[in-house]
Amino acid sequence: MAAESYKPHAVVIPFPAQGHVNPMLKLSKLLHSRGFFVTFVNTEYNHRRFLKYGGGPAALAGLPDYRFATIPDGLPPPLESEDSPQDLTSLCDSTTKNWLEPFCNLLTKLNSSGDDGVPPVTCVIADLVLSFAVKAAQVFGLPAVVFWTSSACAFLGYAQYKYLVEKGYTPLKDKNQISDGYLETTLDEVRGMKQIRLKDFPSFIRTTDSQDIMLNFMLQVTDAAHSAKAIIVNTFDALEQETLHALSATYAPLPIHTVGPLPNHGAASLWKEDHSCIKWLDTQHPGSVLYVHFDSLVAATRQQLAEFAWGLADSRKPFLWCDTAAAADRSLLPPGFEAEVQGRGVVEGWAPHERVLRHPAIGGFLTDCWPYSALESIGNGGLPLICWPVIAENHTICRYSCVEWGIGLEIDNDVKRADVAEAVREVMGGDKGRKMKEKALELKRKAEEATAPGGSSVLSILHPVKVTPGDFLPLIYTYQCGCVCVCVYMNGKDLPGVFHLV
Repeated sequence: MAAESYKPHAVVIPFPAQGHVNPMLKLSKLLHSRGFFVTFVNTEYNHRRFLKYGGGPAALAGLPDYRFATIPDGLPPPLESEDSPQDLTSLCDSTTKNWLEPFCNLLTKLNSSGDDGVPPVTCVIADLVLSFAVKAAQVFGLPAVVFWTSSACAFLGYAQYKYLVEKGYTPLKDKNQISDGYLETTLDEVRGMKQIRLKDFPSFIRTTDSQDIMLNFMLQVTDAAHSAKAIIVNTFDALEQETLHALSATYAPLPIHTVGPLPNHGAASLWKEDHSCIKWLDTQHPGSVLYVHFDSLVAATRQQLAEFAWGLADSRKPFLWCDTAAAADRSLLPPGFEAEVQGRGVVEGWAPHERVLRHPAIGGFLTDCWPYSALESIGNGGLPLICWPVIAENHTICRYSCVEWGIGLEIDNDVKRADVAEAVREVMGGDKGRKMKEKALELKRKAEEATAPGGSSVLSILHPVKVTPGDFLPLIYTYQCGCVCVCVYMNGKDLPGVFHLV
């Protein structure tokens, strides 16, 4: 039998949000480059947007053995346009209630493809928050590897939810504990999280309801991860070593592997991107522009937008502010703002994010600390951060960026223009900002080492592959062309030039 017939087939399924889809796309292309046949699964809703804005299948034209499939998300059509973000809580709830059956139907269909060039499915690689996918893999006798697309510190924060419930830290006794100083409580006993405050944990603990959907969703998915064959985390060893050790202890004996920063190729946008900002950046001095960008799931109030706007204006620093709502409806911006910042400030819609971060004119990044914003800023530009945490793991990533890694400066959730202006001036030209920049560049060098040949993230990507085939030993075989490839699924009896890995 020819060696090509042994091609492994990975079904890759992300949670349907921009901050999850992009890392999963990158990981899937990395696996494809390692010899995998890949089926990438979108929701029907997201796939329509992917085709519209992200290049869709055309973006992967010329890649054999890489296909897309869709399943329904179980939600009613959006009341507004398809450019509106879906509700996070509704999405999470629907994945647990509505996704298992259509995903199993898809696996059945893929395994019944016959002679159309699709090999049988050999493993499922799922976003860690999609616990149903692990159940589906078990039904089909397939190994499942789960991928945490955010930072390891955020994963560890969620993994502590069970402990926080058992010790009575959450649910809260009453809503006043959100603002009366209770969240400043410091916990010394949490493994891998030194001097962590309750406010630094992902925000779903801030509920008085023991039946809260998001609290219970994260309890469920972090527990279900124990049933996977391996866990992949979107980080690199040198950035979060102590955190990774704590995760390894929590999930032993499961192997935990780091793959970040993932290569820039393979990303796609679920939003219409505005590339005109690149031309403007080309006219700016190196390191002079602050990039302002918030997650698509975060909607600032009109008052918060006004405080940010006037804070940016008062800083007197050049900035690029990418905000889909404000770009679509200029009335959301305070009167007189655009005239005040004309020539040194640009407000655009959804920008080509990684391209902006890599641009030499960018000198800092104002972010809500969305899932992998810190890793992006380190890997793409070695940039210092201004952190405005709002929801979910924003708070944990902010804490680690500002305290553990020394690359961030936090501004209060109750944002004030004076605080914004002061933070911008400090990060873009103050002594503290220069030290943060030095630390960010140091971490960028370590990230480059991790993704260089022989680096920890390059070596690590082979390990989750090794655990997927069950009882088969991993093998290396060579083609007549001289290429050396990893084959982890067959016993190698019919393959030329095969020898066991040591």
